Amino acid sequence: LLRDAREASLLAERAPGVASSPSVEHWLRFLDAPSARGWYRAHNASIVAGYLASRELAHDELPAERFFMDVALLRVLYAHSLVAAPRLALGRLAPVAPILGDPRMGMAGAFLSLGRVLPDRYPLNDVLIERVLEDENRLGRMFDYAVIAPRLQALYAFAAADIEEPRLLELIVDGAPVYAWPHDQAHVWTASGHTLVARTLNRLTAGA
Repeated sequence: LLRDAREASLLAERAPGVASSPSVEHWLRFLDAPSARGWYRAHNASIVAGYLASRELAHDELPAERFFMDVALLRVLYAHSLVAAPRLALGRLAPVAPILGDPRMGMAGAFLSLGRVLPDRYPLNDVLIERVLEDENRLGRMFDYAVIAPRLQALYAFAAADIEEPRLLELIVDGAPVYAWPHDQAHVWTASGHTLVARTLNRLTAGA
């Protein structure tokens, strides 16, 4: 992400050379015509490129670390959809989606952040996935299961098209993220016993 953005900045300042990757080209387009959608497109193109380049390494990590990789990815893709595909992101509440997702605002950070559940040490040798799910902050978990999870397949399809990276679709199977997390443990992406607030939010954000 940092390398792509810096390369694009140098090229925009008339440094010699051409963009070394499609993600750098997205950054150049953003710098030429800044917008919230353009920022997410460039940001997520770089993130996805890094994910794809390192996927084999990801499978060597511990279960909790692999889980966090998929959660982080699906959340940045969802934030992108708030400004670029509001109806996909929030259904009937689509008019407020661009405000919530604007990267210049602080609202997006409330549910994108994993800060309250991520540990401050690695490797996570003694961290069980069940404990991770229990400890995740309520707002983030509610968004994951009540709002994001029901639209994951469509979300990845939208993002793949918008950042022009079809390989992103290899990271989702039947609505379950599989970048680093095994599909035979897809139950972690479904929740039982939704709270009343979560069920209400799910209904409010369902497609019209």
